[in-house]
Amino acid sequence: MRYLYHGGSPAAVRFRLAVIVVDFIIIGFFLAAPILREAGWAFYVLDYLVAAFLIADLTGRALAYTDIRDWLRRPSTWIDLAILATLLFPAWLYNFGFLRMLRLWTLLSSDFFWRTVGRKYDDTRVEEVTRALAALVTFVFVATGFVYATFRGYHTEVHGYLDALYFTVSSLTTTGYGDITLPGAWGRVLSIVIMLTGITLFVRLAQTLVRPHKVRWPCDRCGLQVHDPDAVHCKACGNLLCIPDEGR
Repeated sequence: MRYLYHGGSPAAVRFRLAVIVVDFIIIGFFLAAPILREAGWAFYVLDYLVAAFLIADLTGRALAYTDIRDWLRRPSTWIDLAILATLLFPAWLYNFGFLRMLRLWTLLSSDFFWRTVGRKYDDTRVEEVTRALAALVTFVFVATGFVYATFRGYHTEVHGYLDALYFTVSSLTTTGYGDITLPGAWGRVLSIVIMLTGITLFVRLAQTLVRPHKVRWPCDRCGLQVHDPDAVHCKACGNLLCIPDEGR
């Protein structure tokens, strides 16, 4: 497992590429789940097939990790376990299905992805922008799923998934058309959370697009992780740096 998940051979890279492709297909299934659920038993068959894949993937990652305890302390591991729970018990945990879209964030934020697909762009501006965009997109669909699961049918204008998505985007962008609103104090609190979080994620995305690029080159004296591409000395302690040209 360690060879397949961390190896650099063509066979290991092809294996990881296959896992990533299946991951994106599964994320598409998660996105379409509110509509596919109307398919009845076929939806549950797909649900358990996805659960089987996720169990195999988590098992493989655990076996490939050097320290299993350290792996269990990773937030992404617990997110994947929460997603797995919604897949194994879809009838009981359906209202928590919005958590499944967190799989997009854990995938695009993982070293597993960047060592395989984005090796050329690892630790570059492309990775920073992709991570920021993944956080924004993930939040949109997680918030949409929460609004849909919580407020659909409770004397609101949210009658379907598209209504929930429309409300989330109009709130997140602070456009606030007002044709769809959430009732009560909790509805207002949720609207405020979506607005503030959306603004924060937009600002973070803008910062990654316009701020000067940094390269990851830890200083061996003070440990500062990132520096300007043309830095000769560490700006924190003045230590001489030897950043190679390929790091620039």
